[in-house]
Amino acid sequence: MSDEKKRGPVNHVEEIKKRKDGLDVLNDILRYSKEGFDAIDPDDADLFKWYGLYQQRPKDGYFMMRVRVPGGILTSKQLRKLGEIANTYGRGLADLTTRQTLQFHWLTIENVPAIFDELASVDMSTVGACGDIPRNVVGCGTAGLDKDEIIDPRPYIKAVNEALFNNRELSNLPRKFKISISGCNRGLTQPEINCVGFVGALKDGEAGFDLRVGGGLSTQPYIAQRLEVFVPADKVVDVAVRIAELFRDCGYRERRSHARLKYLVADWGVEKFRKELEDRLGYALPDAAPDFSEPRDMRIDQIGVHPQKQEGLSYLAVSVVVGRTNGGQLIGVAELAKKYADSEIRLTTGQNFLIPNIPNGNLEALQAGLEEIGFNTNPSELQKGAVTCTGIQFCNLAIAETKDYTAQLIRDLEQEVPLDEPLRIHVNGCPNSCGQHHIAEIGLVGGQTKVGNERVEAFSICLGGGLGGEATFADPVLRRIPSGEVKDHLVRILKAYKEQRQDGENFRWFCKRHTREQLAAMLQGDEVPAAVEA
Repeated sequence: MSDEKKRGPVNHVEEIKKRKDGLDVLNDILRYSKEGFDAIDPDDADLFKWYGLYQQRPKDGYFMMRVRVPGGILTSKQLRKLGEIANTYGRGLADLTTRQTLQFHWLTIENVPAIFDELASVDMSTVGACGDIPRNVVGCGTAGLDKDEIIDPRPYIKAVNEALFNNRELSNLPRKFKISISGCNRGLTQPEINCVGFVGALKDGEAGFDLRVGGGLSTQPYIAQRLEVFVPADKVVDVAVRIAELFRDCGYRERRSHARLKYLVADWGVEKFRKELEDRLGYALPDAAPDFSEPRDMRIDQIGVHPQKQEGLSYLAVSVVVGRTNGGQLIGVAELAKKYADSEIRLTTGQNFLIPNIPNGNLEALQAGLEEIGFNTNPSELQKGAVTCTGIQFCNLAIAETKDYTAQLIRDLEQEVPLDEPLRIHVNGCPNSCGQHHIAEIGLVGGQTKVGNERVEAFSICLGGGLGGEATFADPVLRRIPSGEVKDHLVRILKAYKEQRQDGENFRWFCKRHTREQLAAMLQGDEVPAAVEA
């Protein structure tokens, strides 16, 4: 690639977008595939994101590619194709993400057109998987399966995706724009951290959606606020599009670090935001159902076998250690879903997958098949809740390695302090929270520290995060602990938790019951100071 151009304005990307729409970079991608990596203009490389492409660390000719999978729903044919692409072009590697998508690594610009063609052959695309554009629409992994579901969100996920996908009216937003649509109120789609979150709700016997706006993580996290409206099912697409247009027209563009919808909502407040939205809709939305409620805690995935509302059928949710898999495994899962279920697979927001519509008589054979290709169908509680970002292996922003480190950390903790209930450990290679450390019961944030004369990888330890009706972000308790010492700190506090927890108390609320100073002492093995009475 040619030398980086001198950056002018603070938000150079806005200057690039004034000259060229992100969706117009496709012809450049095709041209560069013939001219080679060294011919790529850095400004065009910034726009490659609109087609799911990022330069892979260390920007020496390889790319990461993310695909768009609305609601995380795939056919076995599509999953097989993803596995074949990984094997042919990406050294076999495939990572599941927290937005129900999949990303490849080790791709070259020369092979991108062929990959686009292969994806198109199974009705898949990378458009809008990254960039300042509506991203992949997230849905419940259990959509249409859960007997307690208020409304099946799949038709609305499909309709919203169709309205936003490849839409040139919405291809130049201030930053990324994330939507989740859930048919229940159990938080499986993480509405609290999305720009827009539709949550299944009932009002006067009518099934529709409650609405949240303005959530997001990164270095400055915000919990999405309820707009206190009820969205009738037939208005979901209209509301989603109008909010995207509102963001396009009113969102901040001066600084990319301040360009998310969450900042606009925080500055305006929900009353002004609701008024502006209703003005654009041309009608008032009904007030929210007065009895709308959410559980105190939420769990990202329901790992294991669960009965469906359809008699005689079950779904199996499978934990994928830190979301990392390979082409052979993807092909194997596709074949198993075809053989023992109805050829459907769903990716989840926990970097895992589930297979729905399994006749109960096929469960044992399916589980055995998954075990044969490397998946543990009876994972530990620690494995179930492990989430990581890409880390220093491929990400240009990362400071610390995450995938292998977390996998080993989980194995070590399983041996030293086994748990009998779920625990979410999320690991980030930098402060940007792609691994969502803010919402984890234990969040690790990558950095560096000095040991003697040497700088080494380190992690800050954050405790007590979680979503649900009482959503809170994890509190940083210890900063920049050398990575080799983190495990011992976690063993100490988990042992303290097991010894001192109250009846029915999970780790999150154990942390909330103690001060930062007390938690720091537990992590370090020091005497725990007594609580100071108010």
